[in-house]
Amino acid sequence: ALAEISRAKDSLIGPEEFKQNAGSDFRLQKIAALYEHYQQNLQRADAMDFDDIIFNTVKLLETDKEVLEYYQNRFKYIMVDEYQDTNHAQYRLVSMIADGYKNFCVVGDDDQSIYKFRGADIENILSFENEFDSKVIKLEQNYRSTTNILDAANAVIRNNTQHKEKNLWS
Repeated sequence: ALAEISRAKDSLIGPEEFKQNAGSDFRLQKIAALYEHYQQNLQRADAMDFDDIIFNTVKLLETDKEVLEYYQNRFKYIMVDEYQDTNHAQYRLVSMIADGYKNFCVVGDDDQSIYKFRGADIENILSFENEFDSKVIKLEQNYRSTTNILDAANAVIRNNTQHKEKNLWS
């Protein structure tokens, strides 16, 4: 149940929307009730869980233009490492803040995304250059591996259905 609630928060889905999305699914209805109860307990304790930190920040920036503008002006440059492993809430947070100066740099490798089970959305990096005025710099030369290893890696990478073309070389 907690994993399902965490995934919902990563997708910026609150308890009410989760309940609506549950429809007639008995399991999801029970999780929706737990989600609502969990959030009420957190609120009574004046507390947040880890997922709430980003969830509530995004909601604040979406509803308070003055706060959003403050942080857009506060951070002239934004850089995110391991961008292939960001979830929807993280994407939304940094893209809203970066919208001020539009100085947004990300580093990542779509073929190294390993955190889907934690809510990572590979689409964040795959669509980056279409969503933001950006320049892509591919770092295809590898100084740590031999040609045989990189040839094997290229053969595996070619099987990925969702990835940017690249050719690793030594």
